[in-house]
Amino acid sequence: MGQPLAALIRPLTLGLWGAALVLSTLSGRLDLLLRGAFHPLVGLCGFALLALALQQLLQPAATRESVQTQRAWLFSSAMAIAVVLAPPNPSFSDLAASRSEALNPASELEFVLPPSQRTLTDWVRLLRSQPDPTLYAGDPVNISGFVYTPNGGRPQLGRLTVRCCLADATPIGLPIRWPDGYTPKRDSWLSIRGQMAVESTAPGSSQSIVIAEQITSIPRPKQPLEP
Repeated sequence: MGQPLAALIRPLTLGLWGAALVLSTLSGRLDLLLRGAFHPLVGLCGFALLALALQQLLQPAATRESVQTQRAWLFSSAMAIAVVLAPPNPSFSDLAASRSEALNPASELEFVLPPSQRTLTDWVRLLRSQPDPTLYAGDPVNISGFVYTPNGGRPQLGRLTVRCCLADATPIGLPIRWPDGYTPKRDSWLSIRGQMAVESTAPGSSQSIVIAEQITSIPRPKQPLEP
């Protein structure tokens, strides 16, 4: 590879990765991968890489890099282009079904909202802090989430909670009593209106379950991950 062209490899790669990070931040792609609090940091890293690429372009390295190093830079450039051309499209239901349910601890559990204004995450936190299902029987429910099926279970409505990014995401869900003859589509996003009821799970045991009365298909929300 000629010297002039070889000198462009490093700034080109840095610029491509900087552009990929900035584009992902501005386009909303990060909403599918990363908690919102970290989005500005990714954007700043992208601009830093663009600045570094410009500096490398104006002041190229005095020594020529080895062929192996040049190939590594080219491979990294190809990866950056792939990131730009192939937007993320994760399957939340597959991810949820393959992981055990958990819930990031809330800083303070206060449920001052009326039942019909609680999100799915609010309901899960409330049920885990005060699990007696009779406390909520008859309460109106208005929640949204994606359909997934836990191992050996029936379809639930769920959300993914994250501390940082999709890699540490954990699912939470509520059991749903679906209308007779209705089969929810896996990975679809639904808005459900109904009410809480008590369901017997074993002799002497019971749980809260959502009786779905109105089901509406909705698009995936702009920010589907929850803290």
